[in-house]
Amino acid sequence: MKRGLLDRVGLDAATLGLWRSIAIYNGQPWRRWALDRFLRTLVRPGDLAFDIGAHVGSRSRALARAGARVVAFEPQPLFADYLARRLDPATIRLDRRAVGRAPGRAELAVSARHPTVSTLSGEWRGRVAGDEGFRGVEWGERVSVEVSTLDILIAEHGEPAFCKIDVEGHEAEVLAGLSRPLRCLAFEYTPATLDLAFRCLDRLGELGRYEFNLAVGEEARFRLDRWLGDEAFRARLALEAARNRRSGDVYARLVGPRA
Repeated sequence: MKRGLLDRVGLDAATLGLWRSIAIYNGQPWRRWALDRFLRTLVRPGDLAFDIGAHVGSRSRALARAGARVVAFEPQPLFADYLARRLDPATIRLDRRAVGRAPGRAELAVSARHPTVSTLSGEWRGRVAGDEGFRGVEWGERVSVEVSTLDILIAEHGEPAFCKIDVEGHEAEVLAGLSRPLRCLAFEYTPATLDLAFRCLDRLGELGRYEFNLAVGEEARFRLDRWLGDEAFRARLALEAARNRRSGDVYARLVGPRA
């Protein structure tokens, strides 16, 4: 949509991007039902869950509907303000901090028209800029945000039974701030930067012994009919990424202490 038309209808690119995300993630009831069924296999009533990169809150709400106590982390001001108005504080606590390797402050690169790909990772942004799936995406704004670590957040909120991490190429940095194995977690992968997903697998292997599955795109189901160990999963993830060229989520569940 051109700037002149946006002005005439009283919308800016950021608001349009927010509405687009709401329509995609919250405006399709069949997607919500599938996500509810899926997440009920990962959390039990009363569990604590972290939603890191909460965006418009679709995962946070689904986790809460499954009975979990949820902490939603969203540093992007437009989305955080939206969540503050929309989330039920009785079941979902909003935390406006980003999560990374060390506490401090960092610069969030914001894509107004495509806010789902706003990121703290300059490396990831530079590498995906030429990928066909990111054609037309511009990171035209910068926002200074407070950063905490998973270790600090666990000390404050408790240890989550499930932790979802979707932070556009910054996932390995989030896991670098974790010093203990978690029971179950998920992190996003992108085919154009698959080595970043392998960094996440490396870090999890340092913390404990895990088995893995994956979901492709926004599918609320596991792609594999059985969970795989590290080596077999790496090969399967590379195959799926080359075959589908779609982003997705890696799911990891703890099976024992580090070997």
